[in-house]
Amino acid sequence: MRVYGPNGAALATAPTTSRRAASGGFSVSEGEAPRQTGTAGSLRAISTVDALIALQGVEDPTERKKRAVVKGRHALDLLETLKLGLLDGSVDQSMLARLKVAADGLTETSGDPALDAVLGEIDLRLAVELAKAGVR
Repeated sequence: MRVYGPNGAALATAPTTSRRAASGGFSVSEGEAPRQTGTAGSLRAISTVDALIALQGVEDPTERKKRAVVKGRHALDLLETLKLGLLDGSVDQSMLARLKVAADGLTETSGDPALDAVLGEIDLRLAVELAKAGVR
């Protein structure tokens, strides 16, 4: 779009001329070709996005086990830090809050019964330590 002057605006290309009927009605000249309509290509893009979202929802069992192992190790590290804090006398509320978050993260199953049993024991130990501290 091209701007001429303070209030004028004009299109960059000149519009095609068409004959007007004398009565002021609408008429189409015979020289104009009908416009081609575009295809609905956006529907294919939507189905592709839906497929990608569906694939993201599919969970790999090995990834689930890896996440469970990481959560279990993190909980054990927190229990070790709690033990050292109890010996030092430096247990604070932030440590207890971290224990509670770690306990909440151990509720997911990994798909491996042996790993789930170990994670259940870690979760039980966290629950005992939180109960001793009076945290619900």
